[in-house]
Amino acid sequence: MTVVSVSMPDELLERIDEFSEDHGYTGRSEVVREAARNLLGEFEDRRLEGRKLMGVVTVLFDYETTNVEEKMMNLRHEHEGLVASNFHNHVGDHNCMELFVLEGSLEEISTFVGKIRATQNTLTIDYSVTPVDSFDPLADVESS
Repeated sequence: MTVVSVSMPDELLERIDEFSEDHGYTGRSEVVREAARNLLGEFEDRRLEGRKLMGVVTVLFDYETTNVEEKMMNLRHEHEGLVASNFHNHVGDHNCMELFVLEGSLEEISTFVGKIRATQNTLTIDYSVTPVDSFDPLADVESS
């Protein structure tokens, strides 16, 4: 097996070590390997390919890291056809939350989420994807 050197903040390394111990992993390498497999497989769901999807992406960051807010604004403009809605809110004393509602293909949403994940100084990034191509809001009304 190839050994890879990865840089990360001490706090993240401590969290990985604690997670490893709490969940019975043999060490941090096993946790990082599993995380990498999950990340790489996350958008490989064949049932979502070729379908129209809605995605919700939530990003939390410290309001003093203006580069994150600027990057979020640039991504919104760069992916104007994908971003159906965008919401910015202040959370607590020092954080901002950016919420994106996306409408597009798996590839488009995956690219967008990847660019957000590549943004330095974010605290958390969370998202969900839902197929809407077969969603019929009138189906319940018609069958009643």
